[in-house]
Amino acid sequence: MATVASAVLVLDSGEPEQLALFYGALLGGEVEYNPKADRFEVTAASGARLGFRRDTGFAPPSWPRPDDSQQTHLELLVPDGDLDAAERAAVTHGARPVDTQHGGNPDLRLYCDPAGHTFTLRAG
Repeated sequence: MATVASAVLVLDSGEPEQLALFYGALLGGEVEYNPKADRFEVTAASGARLGFRRDTGFAPPSWPRPDDSQQTHLELLVPDGDLDAAERAAVTHGARPVDTQHGGNPDLRLYCDPAGHTFTLRAG
């Protein structure tokens, strides 16, 4: 029997509400403040949950960093054929392209969110 019921990936940010609104718009999710956890949370229609916590000393990650290239990133799954529309939505909401060619794989595109966390849009 599992003792853990669910999981929430929590990203630090200097502006957690702004970051929650970005991912809420991108995922079509509900944005709420959770006073018990002192963070903003997004719950997508799919059930995926993300949290955003204030870190007053937050420094955006850099990609790639030769000394520490394995950083956590989000992989957002997009239905086949909808990658271009997802890319437009991500950029419209404030994402910055990092590598839209992603090694020549047409099914992957890499971005930074408004706080500098990397995420991938992946078809499939």
